[in-house]
Formats: sequence, structure tokens, C-alpha cells
Amino acid sequence: MIRHGESNWNRENRFTGWVDVELSETGVAQAQRGGDLLRAEGIEFDHAFTSVLRRAIRTLWIALDRMDRMWLPQTANWRLNERHYGGLQGLNKAETAAKHGEEQVHVWRRSFDVPPPPLDRDDPMHPSRDPRYRDVPPELLPSSESLKVTLGRVMPYWDEAIAPELRAGRNVLIAAHGNSLRALAKHLFAVGDKDIIGLEIPTGNPILLDLDSDLVPVTARYLDESRAGKLPVLKKAA
Repeated sequence: MIRHGESNWNRENRFTGWVDVELSETGVAQAQRGGDLLRAEGIEFDHAFTSVLRRAIRTLWIALDRMDRMWLPQTANWRLNERHYGGLQGLNKAETAAKHGEEQVHVWRRSFDVPPPPLDRDDPMHPSRDPRYRDVPPELLPSSESLKVTLGRVMPYWDEAIAPELRAGRNVLIAAHGNSLRALAKHLFAVGDKDIIGLEIPTGNPILLDLDSDLVPVTARYLDESRAGKLPVLKKAA
């Protein structure tokens, strides 16, 4: 799994969510570094999955290019999108904290089940107005999401598309976002609702997971140890 490289709005400290922003120069370099690290591992991937947002797609493309694997089958799906930050999208995080208080913003950002204020469905940025979601049932398109809701939309895709590949013995690469990957990590590592609050996944640093036949992690590590976040304790070792 690899979180996309730094985006322009990451650099500007803005809530991004489903807004389709581009990678920054640093983000491009992080994606290149991630691809180099993956190539050095010598893993032959069979399929790549990503979201429908360009920062994740471009991270995947850059990494595959560095691995000389641009031909790898790739599937993009909205269920791997970043958490939808509702009415906070586009706002500067520091300015939002000054307006609403740091404690409230921390709850919106890091709690498991408290969503930010919703985006009005008439807002031009609402996903129902974006052609990439035209085949998604309108009732499934969010106006705001907590991590709990994000987990609820990621898991069906994991169960229906990604897990069958793994059970068939294939190696998969997932290029996605901080919160969609946190949702997957919560499931894979059986992280509690309170403990998931402290899990932060760095941009552009691949996490290599070896799963057993039940898709439980046997080993897990960041490939760039100098930028490694703290991974949850393995269930097998607990």
C-alpha cells in the first residue's frame, strides 16, 4: 500500500477530501522514491488498484514507471477515494482551527465516527455534479464522511475486488489516500476505534504487507525507514 505523494493542498495545509488536486514537486519526488523502493524489493505485482483522484492515480503511474511496470493491469474505483471532508474542503486547517477551535477541528480530523459539517448538495463541488461518479447511485455519494463511514465504503471493494486477488495468490499494489488506507489498516490489523485515531500514514512511503491465507498480516513494514510511521501491532504477535 502506498499513500499518494504530497499534494499541492497538503503543502498549503488545506482540507482536500474529494477535491481533485495535483501532486506537488515534493509529491512527485516521493512517488518516484516509492517506486524505486518497490523495484528494489523485486516483487512482481499482478494488479494495481487506486482511487479516481489524480493524486493517487499519478502516484501509481509514477511508481509503476520507476518499476518499469506501466503495463500492469490497473483498476480505479471511487471507493478508494480519500475521506470526504464536507464543508471543510478547501479550507486552511490553521484558519479553521482559529475559527472553530483546535479541539473541534481535531475531532473532525481524527475521531472515528464524527463527520465534518456536510457539503450542501447544491454546492458545485458536491460529487453528484462530477461526471466521474455518474454511474454511482446518488444515495451512495457522500456530503461528508467520518472514518467510520469511509471504512463502510472501502470494505465492500476490499471484499469484492481486492481480497479475491490476494486469495488467488496474486500480489497487489494499492495507491490510495491517508484515510482510505487507514480504513484498510483498521481492518487488517484489527485496530480499535480509539486506537485508530493515532495512526498516521506518511505520504509516498510504501507499506509492504505479507498476508497469510486468512489475509491477516504476518509481517508489515515501511520501505523508507527514515520516514516511517508507527504501524499497529500485528495480531499474530499480540
